[in-house]
Amino acid sequence: MRDAATMLTESILPFWLGLKDPAGGFFGEADGAGRIRKDADRGAVLNARILWTFSAAYRVLGTESYADAARWALSYFLDHFLDKDAGGVYWCLDASGRPLDDKKQLYAQAFAIYGLSEAALSLGDSRARETAVSLFRLVEKHYRDALYGGYAEALAKDFSPLEDMSLSEKDINAPKTMNSHLHLMEAYAALFRIWPDPGLEAALRALIDIIGGRMTGEDGHLRLYFERDWTVLPGEISCGHDIETSWLLTEAAEIIGDASLTANIRPLSLRLGRAGNTDLRADGSLSGEWWTYAETVVGNLYLHIFHVEPGAMDNALRCWDYLSAHLVDREHGEWYWGLLPDGSPDTVSPKAGFWKCPYHNSRMCLELLTHGGVLLQPGL
Repeated sequence: MRDAATMLTESILPFWLGLKDPAGGFFGEADGAGRIRKDADRGAVLNARILWTFSAAYRVLGTESYADAARWALSYFLDHFLDKDAGGVYWCLDASGRPLDDKKQLYAQAFAIYGLSEAALSLGDSRARETAVSLFRLVEKHYRDALYGGYAEALAKDFSPLEDMSLSEKDINAPKTMNSHLHLMEAYAALFRIWPDPGLEAALRALIDIIGGRMTGEDGHLRLYFERDWTVLPGEISCGHDIETSWLLTEAAEIIGDASLTANIRPLSLRLGRAGNTDLRADGSLSGEWWTYAETVVGNLYLHIFHVEPGAMDNALRCWDYLSAHLVDREHGEWYWGLLPDGSPDTVSPKAGFWKCPYHNSRMCLELLTHGGVLLQPGL
C-alpha cells in the first residue's frame, strides 16, 4: 500500500470514528485489538489531536463526515477541557468529563492551540479561533520566561509553580523541554495562519531561534531537557524528534512567509533531518514507536522537496513500505503501538490512549497528499 488516501480513509480515520462516545467526545482508550475501554480517562493532548486530525482531514479531503467528527470533538473540548475559572486547559478528565488532573502542562496548552487553530481554519469556527488566541495570550502571560527566554514546562491550576513538571513517566522533571517548545512552535505556526498578529510572529520567531540556538547540539541531534537557564540536563537522543523538527522548522518558516528566515533555517533543518535518519535501517525499519515512522516519512519528503537531498525519497518509500507491511492492523484498522524485537507487532499496548493518537500518522498521510502528489501512488 503506497496510497496515502487509502491509508487515511480506510484504515486510520474509520478506527477513530469508531471511538465516538454517543454521550459526547471520544472514548479515552482502546486496546491492541481495538476493544474500547469506555471508563478510561480522557487526556487533553489526545482530544486536541483528534480535533486537529478530523479538522485537517476535512480541509484536505472535503468529506462531510470528517467535519461532523471535528465539530463533535470541538464541542466536547470547549465544554469540558477548558478551565472556566482560572483559564487554560486541564491535563486530564475522567470518563464522565470531570477534571481529574487540573495541572496546566505547557504541552497541553500547545496542542489545544494547535487543534483549535486548525478547527478555525477548516471549519470557519469563530469560537475555536477566539479560544486559540486566548490560550496564546495565556501562555505568553504565565509561561514565558522573561529572564532566560523560552517557556516553563508546567504550572499548577492557578498558574503557580509546580514541583513535579514532568510530562510523562518517561520524562525527567525538567524546567524546560525540547518537546514542549517544539510543539508550541508548531501550534503558534498554525495560529499564525488564521491570526497573523505581530506579537505572535515575534514569539514564533523566538521559538525557532531557541530550537536552533539552544536545543540543537553540534552533532545535529536535539537535546531534550534543560534547566531554566538552558543548562543541558542528561537525556537520550531522539532521532524521531530530530527528523520531525527538521520539517516543522521548514513549515513554520514557510508560514511566516519570510524568505530570508526560510533560507537561514535551511542548514539547521538539513542537519536535523540527516541526524534523524541515522536511526533508519536499510530495510526501512526504525528502533522507535509508531510515531517515529510517520515522522521519518514526512521528514524525508521535506528533505527531498526542500533540500533536494540525495536518497531522501528512497528513504521515505522504504520506511513507508516497512510500516505498511508491519505496523498497520489490516483487520481492525489503525497502527499498532510499535514492533517487538523480533519484528512482530505489539498487540498489547493500546492502539488508542493517552499518548496513542491519530495525529502523527494522519498528518503523514495529509502531508503526502498535500506535498507528495503522485509520489506514493500504487505501483510506484
